[in-house]
Amino acid sequence: MLKDLTILLEDRPGTIADVGEALGKAGVNIEGLCGFPCEGKGIGHILVEDASAARRALEEIGIGVRRERQVLVLEIEDRPAALGEVSRRMANAGVNADLVYLATGTRLVLGVDDIDKARDAV
Repeated sequence: MLKDLTILLEDRPGTIADVGEALGKAGVNIEGLCGFPCEGKGIGHILVEDASAARRALEEIGIGVRRERQVLVLEIEDRPAALGEVSRRMANAGVNADLVYLATGTRLVLGVDDIDKARDAV
């Protein structure tokens, strides 16, 4: 099962390389990734299959995992309006998404307040 890990990084050259190298050395494949600066730090979201191995690898290099969560991962078409259609069905079902990014293979990653309700909606 794929999990999203939220990590906090120093906002400096090399931190993304450190993450990629540590996970690679541990044999953890990155299925999806997003990141952005926030108040002098870097916030990252990493989608992985083996969250335990990823957590260990990151902690070994001094990067703590702030949150681990199950996310909804959907294969969607690479075309205009695909995101809007999926998001509208979830909104109509009363599901709130607080995380969204694209992963490898045109997959949409969604952090939602009710994962079962979201699955039913899409």
